[in-house]
Amino acid sequence: MPNRREFLSGAVIAAAATAAPPLLATDNRTSGNNATNASSASALPRNPPLASGLFPPEAQFGVGGTQLGNMFRVTPDDEARLMLEACWDNGVRHFDTSPWYGLGLSERRMGHFLDNKPPGDYVLSTKVGRLLVPDASASNISIWAGRLNFDYRYDYSAAGVRRSVEDSLQRLGLPKIDIVYIHDLAPSNEDMGEEWTQYLKTATDGAMPELTRMREEGIIGAWGMGVNDIEPSLAAIDNADPDIILQATQYTLINHEDALNRLFPKCRDNDVSLVIGAPLGSGFLAGTHYWMYSKDIPEGYWKQRDRLSAIAHEHGTDLRTAALQFTAAPDVVAATIPGARNAVQARENRASMDADIPAEFWQALKEEGLIAENAPTPS
Repeated sequence: MPNRREFLSGAVIAAAATAAPPLLATDNRTSGNNATNASSASALPRNPPLASGLFPPEAQFGVGGTQLGNMFRVTPDDEARLMLEACWDNGVRHFDTSPWYGLGLSERRMGHFLDNKPPGDYVLSTKVGRLLVPDASASNISIWAGRLNFDYRYDYSAAGVRRSVEDSLQRLGLPKIDIVYIHDLAPSNEDMGEEWTQYLKTATDGAMPELTRMREEGIIGAWGMGVNDIEPSLAAIDNADPDIILQATQYTLINHEDALNRLFPKCRDNDVSLVIGAPLGSGFLAGTHYWMYSKDIPEGYWKQRDRLSAIAHEHGTDLRTAALQFTAAPDVVAATIPGARNAVQARENRASMDADIPAEFWQALKEEGLIAENAPTPS
């Protein structure tokens, strides 16, 4: 039976073997040639990290699918399609979605877009933890706008996550999924509160071993946690064998020390790669009035953003570009995946990864204490 790292390539649909090399490499320490041979718009990142062998360059920068799910406001079908087309046309080959995003809408839109794309030419991730329940009256649930037609219930059991993957496959129109993340099992999830540890025990006994079995069966290629807090990621590494962690909200230009000092060493020691979610703080570091999906901006963040932006301008760059490149720099980071609502945002995000930022900029941030002294920066 193949080992768990070999299933990183086994997840990519078998048809890719006759069409194109799979984007998921077989080993995240020795597969650098895959990145070298892949067709790419540019060589990302500039200082290839230890985890970069997991994905070739074009999959080391991706797009999150929250806004395909009508986050905060309805995203029209044409706007959603043009955003995804702009990503693809600019070389992006890493797409992340979830049943939670728009209660199935993001997955449906993502699957429709990828329908005519060779399956070996991209990396696709989705999530488990919530099962959707038909409800014709459902609308404007949480941050998802518009008529949804579904409600949800949590289920981190073995049967629940297998059902969730099967449902996602149908919404996506695919026979396999590259990466599956256990979603939103975290103390910051207001639905759970202090009961998150009970959900974690259910996942440890049910979801985690079941996802390992599904990886061995070839239904998925890899699995990990997709969470906004560090504690669940550490717990998964201690109690199971995740391949990769999608860590959102904890590693940005503004807040990063906890992840840098607690999570990153644990991932290095256990051969677990990271994908960084919400690298722009759900838009705050690109100029919006939202920080991590809320208008409740932490004290001091406005002033900190203004100073970061001013220093970026002094060095011939902009805050969005600096924020995105910062999250791609650590050696354990395999990819960073900002969201985008429209084609303009998608193109701007992708262009930021090709921009030159002088070393003096990063040094200035460290001298002013705006980023941690031990924070990796692009070379």
